[in-house]
Amino acid sequence: MIYNDLVDAIGHTPLVRLRAAPADVTVAAKLELQNLFAMKDRVARQVILEARANGVLAPGGPIIESSSGTMALGLAVAGHALGHPVHIVTDPRIDAITLAKLKALGCSVHVVDAMTANGWQSARLERLAALREEYPGAFWPRQYSNPQNPLAYAALAKELVADLGGVDILVGAVGSGGSLCGTARALRRELRAAGRTEPLRVIGVDAVGSVLFGQPDQPGRKQSGIGNSLVPGNLDHAEIDEVHWLNDHEAFVATRDLAREEGIFAGNSSGSVYRVLKHLAATVPPGTRVVGVFPDRGDRYVDSIYDDGYWERARLAELPLRTEPTEVPYGTEVDGWARAEVPSTPRGRLVFVESNTTGTGMLALSRARDLGLAPVLLTNRPGRYPGIGEADCEVIRCDTNDADAPAAALRARFDADEVAGVTTTSEFYLEAAASLAATLGVPGNPPAAVAACRRKSETRRLLTDAGLPQPVSVAVTSEAEVAGAVAAAGLPCVVKPAADSASTGVLLCGSVEQARDHAAKLLAITHNVREQAVPTEVLVEELVGGTEYSVETIFADGELHVVGVTRKSVSPPPSFVELRHAFPAPLDETASGEIERVVRAAVEAVGLRHGACHTELRLTPAGPTVIEINARLAGGMIPELIRLAGGPDLLTQQLRAAAGLPVELPRGELTPTGVAFLTSSEEGRLASLDGHEAARSLPGVAEVHIARRPGDPVRPATDAYDRMGYVIASADSVEELDRSLDAALDRITVRLTND
Repeated sequence: MIYNDLVDAIGHTPLVRLRAAPADVTVAAKLELQNLFAMKDRVARQVILEARANGVLAPGGPIIESSSGTMALGLAVAGHALGHPVHIVTDPRIDAITLAKLKALGCSVHVVDAMTANGWQSARLERLAALREEYPGAFWPRQYSNPQNPLAYAALAKELVADLGGVDILVGAVGSGGSLCGTARALRRELRAAGRTEPLRVIGVDAVGSVLFGQPDQPGRKQSGIGNSLVPGNLDHAEIDEVHWLNDHEAFVATRDLAREEGIFAGNSSGSVYRVLKHLAATVPPGTRVVGVFPDRGDRYVDSIYDDGYWERARLAELPLRTEPTEVPYGTEVDGWARAEVPSTPRGRLVFVESNTTGTGMLALSRARDLGLAPVLLTNRPGRYPGIGEADCEVIRCDTNDADAPAAALRARFDADEVAGVTTTSEFYLEAAASLAATLGVPGNPPAAVAACRRKSETRRLLTDAGLPQPVSVAVTSEAEVAGAVAAAGLPCVVKPAADSASTGVLLCGSVEQARDHAAKLLAITHNVREQAVPTEVLVEELVGGTEYSVETIFADGELHVVGVTRKSVSPPPSFVELRHAFPAPLDETASGEIERVVRAAVEAVGLRHGACHTELRLTPAGPTVIEINARLAGGMIPELIRLAGGPDLLTQQLRAAAGLPVELPRGELTPTGVAFLTSSEEGRLASLDGHEAARSLPGVAEVHIARRPGDPVRPATDAYDRMGYVIASADSVEELDRSLDAALDRITVRLTND
């Protein structure tokens, strides 16, 4: 068969019966070493093509990775074929053959010259970080945690089924976890699709002295391409039933046996797999079909595995050499060939239906991994998310604005029991996430309750039915209705969209004409920034006086818990942009009690039953008045303030709730913490934001974040998107906190240019 290029030619490797097996047992080797360089060619192709498709890697953009083995070679061949310069960071331990190949393929090879604090690995990562600064927009594949690594082996699983028809036992070496876990997961799906009911048994092969399966680390081990000193994100113990460990002596002997007995000149990971295959060939029942994956060739090991002098210098003969595995309880320290059953807790997938475009959205993906969950992002345009290339998240492209597409996309990729929960960090996709959760039968809010929160006129109706205090509000669908609505609400009045995000489109109007003009502008909008159709409806509301507060709540064990109240400060009219928050709000016991009573009743009225929700209200002389209820966490950095003040990490707790995990709400003393946002007093282009380092050095200041670069357009804030950054500080009192935030803002100078 003729392929268009080397990228298309990756894979399609032969499956060969081994001579070691008796006639009534099929034991076959999948010769991944027959790829141009090795098995990692599949991973390199997958991660590069996916990065290009997601907009993470621009055409012709550079690729930078830390590697000293076959991943580097795979990136070299796939990157070169697809028009990308490839930079490989390595250390002096790289073998001469691999180094020569990389240079011949046109790679820029950066060899660090000395170890740093945590050895060669940290030295390489530091050089990699410097190169990423030198090449902005460069793509870092991150082979050990990139979900595209295991996904690359779906094609391998298809090839196995096509060639063999069925597999009973799969054996593979484990290093990053990607090849064996990815092949196992895909193979199980392929076999079920073919009507197979018997379970596939998966055996991982590891090195003595590797931490991957509960063993202590022995950094001096000699095996390459197998084992690890860290547990990588792509290793999923739930996919592996049994593990075998071989020490360096046993692995090297088995590798030489493989060459002599089968004529396969391979590396030690293939040799270790071969040793387990021979054991299985002698012990499994007749008719069993066993497949072992052989990752790479032996040319990189001519001066180690295949060198008698190296064996003597490494004193390999002093290590045990067992002819059968010793069966041990998992967690028992081993020094030679041993086997154990792997206790596995399935790692559920937490599905995000889109995300917000701030750091919080990418942070949520990271927090999901910290919880032992595998994050999956459903999106119609991955390129809108800065940082998605480093989020270690499986990205599935589908039309998230289509009611049925998300569920169809998940069913095509996962079994029903693999999805632990559904959530989103985007206001625009709360309804889609609730509907998807209901469809999949995972935890979530009633879709009707979420829809009522998203459409503010429905919120108003439900609050009215419950007899709860709120502004006078009239929904209009045409300009002609505005005058009557203003008469009911009074002047000045607030005109705002019926369904949007943050303060977008909210305006204080001082006359009927201004209200009519703004309503007409809003009614002309047919789709929001996420290309979703919006209702032809605008709210004209009474302006409510008093300080604004945000009340954060979350359900735990079916009970609504009030986490705390934040004082909010908004911009002067005509817009309502949040400029400052302080948590906990300085409230007396009576006011706090009234606020909590009203919020509990409001959440009950709209029908929310799960996860976090965020209620905005104003405290008038007559008591609390509800402005909005949202089926999500608050924006404006409020969850971060609560965490820094000593309260619960609401982002993590919301993810726990979505995945059906217990919500944890520790109680303790709170330290007043606040955020002040940076805005521009004039419209223009930013020349510089000076003084942020001086602001950062002030007592009590915890963080200064700048979100604009020189040359960016800026203007006085009309909605949350006009804010240019923020300062976070803590103090002993709210009064002192305000002084600290004022002092920090005074240090920062916004300079504009007419260029």
